[in-house]
Amino acid sequence: MDSTRSGWSKCFNLDARKLEGYLLIAAAAFCYGASAALGKAVFNGAAWVRGAGIDPLILSQTRSTFALLVLFPILLIARGPGELKASRRTLLMCGAMGVFGICGANFFYYYAIAKSTVATAITVQYTAPVWVYAYSVMAGRDRATWLRSVAVILAFLGCGLVALSGPQAQFRSSTIGIVAGLGAAFSYSFYNVIGSDLLARSSRWLVLFYTLLAATLFWLIVNPPWRIAAQHYSSREWLFLFGFAMVSMLIPLALYLSGLRLLDPTSAIVTSCLEPVFATLLAASFVAEGLSVWQIVGIALVLSQSVLIQLPTQGAIQIRAAAADDSP
Repeated sequence: MDSTRSGWSKCFNLDARKLEGYLLIAAAAFCYGASAALGKAVFNGAAWVRGAGIDPLILSQTRSTFALLVLFPILLIARGPGELKASRRTLLMCGAMGVFGICGANFFYYYAIAKSTVATAITVQYTAPVWVYAYSVMAGRDRATWLRSVAVILAFLGCGLVALSGPQAQFRSSTIGIVAGLGAAFSYSFYNVIGSDLLARSSRWLVLFYTLLAATLFWLIVNPPWRIAAQHYSSREWLFLFGFAMVSMLIPLALYLSGLRLLDPTSAIVTSCLEPVFATLLAASFVAEGLSVWQIVGIALVLSQSVLIQLPTQGAIQIRAAAADDSP
């Protein structure tokens, strides 16, 4: 009996750093989910802002631009200019993360919505945990275990149920829509893998700054400032864009990078699957959207995998137990 109790206590004895990482990723997922619910409310016709007139491209572009404009002076004052010194390799990796990771995920996600539906885009995008896990195992970065495999599968199934079983959900399959959704999934996967590598050698604030800088410069090339000026947005719309950039980019990205430096890419991206759960719950609470039974099942699956992915594997438990037995 004592040995069984000891085994369970070891199983649930989470490392403090990893627990902090999971909480930071969950907080980032909440911000992303809140921004999704906010965006939906606005585009459904909120009275205080002409949401339907905001181009999704400009929405993506201003997220990075406003976030960078706020972050830059804060870093200079709080951390000093020395915080932004980086090697050429680090700059290139941050550039790749900003363009192919952040911008790629945004572009392909919106393009998938345009060519299919929101439910289709979300479902295909959240195959990302599968790709990150597969890459990590094949690259020798992670060891395949039944616990992590079940967590990845539950994450995918849960997100699928949450996205596809809502009262207004529609899955419309098209080749270009599926390809774009996979593009978003691969971009998101790339962002997690390269972000983990960067955070192993560089400050999270340096990575955050140069990633946002790369994304901002890329969007300026794709959509020059005079095109934005030609939209003649009102002060309320600019205020919304600024606030949306803080909630949907600067705050969650800072939280996500802070969590990613404490976790492996698979654990981070699986935990991020809480985003559609938060978005659905917030939409049900504040946008008057109902919850179906299958959505509740999907939420339960995502919450279950969030617990499973935090549990140490049997190998890790044995190593920890051996270390404890050897200690005086």
